[in-house]
Amino acid sequence: MTEADATRVDMHVKTLDERVVRRAKRRGLDVLVYAPHFVRLPEIRATAARFSDDELLVVPAREVFTGSWRNRRHLLAVGLTDPVPDFITLDGALREFGRQDAAVVVPHPELMNVSMGHEDVAKNRTVIDAVETYNAKCRPYQNRRGQRIAAALDVPNFGSSYAHLRGTVGEAWTQFDTVVDDESDLVDALRDGISRRVLHRPGLSHRVRSLVEFSHLGFENSWGKFDRLLLSGMEPTHPRQVAYDGRFDDVSVY
Repeated sequence: MTEADATRVDMHVKTLDERVVRRAKRRGLDVLVYAPHFVRLPEIRATAARFSDDELLVVPAREVFTGSWRNRRHLLAVGLTDPVPDFITLDGALREFGRQDAAVVVPHPELMNVSMGHEDVAKNRTVIDAVETYNAKCRPYQNRRGQRIAAALDVPNFGSSYAHLRGTVGEAWTQFDTVVDDESDLVDALRDGISRRVLHRPGLSHRVRSLVEFSHLGFENSWGKFDRLLLSGMEPTHPRQVAYDGRFDDVSVY
């Protein structure tokens, strides 16, 4: 396997614009997986297509918030063909991902109250394609939790910058031992368990950038949440939005 046959993928970013694309290219990335919070799949797809070119592929994805605000389990789905809302049951989300033959991975396991833990992954092992073992936003002890889960349950791994801030893009990535030319190639690499390495930038600058990104959690869990819950009204990805045509009423948690 040569470098030309490998693909460097930042498996989870929340921000995307011209500056992000330039940074990704400077850092030698081949693919970004773009999965912003509370944005519907058609809009994500349109944005991903606009910023993809011959040098950088942007793959649309959804980080779905299953469960209620008090009991959340996040899942990252790559290769969705139809929109899937947030705030549905974990089982309901997994069934829908399976119906669409999407790749399903576990981001930031055991991060506070928003993530799947060892028991969740073990219960759903047959439909989970990878567990995140390095997330640039997480502290080292948090990443070690994901590493232990992946090792104990023999689940393939992945890593990402989980960039909510432009400067974090490309701080961590997954290098797949295969060529990824389009979305379906990435789905196949994940579902087939293609060999890969999880890598990140070294040194003090990486540690500082990780701390800056981690500190953004304070905004997300204070003003950001206040704005979503009290000021902005119903999220576009709420299952009761008319766009979902009542298809998820039976698994909605609200």
